Amino acid sequence: MGILRQIAEYLYIKKRDPNAPRNINIKLMHGMNRISLLMFIVALLIMLFKFVILPMFR
Repeated sequence: MGILRQIAEYLYIKKRDPNAPRNINIKLMHGMNRISLLMFIVALLIMLFKFVILPMFR
């Protein structure tokens, strides 16, 4: 459950732990992880559209 909680925190679905350490390095790392996670989700949606949805209409 730790991984799902972390993803929810990255996507602002769940509030982060107030006791967790916060410094500039952790803040930047979480920002980069958030960007890469969103890019991965967008790429999965594009692949789904390209390989599953488009062939159904041809």
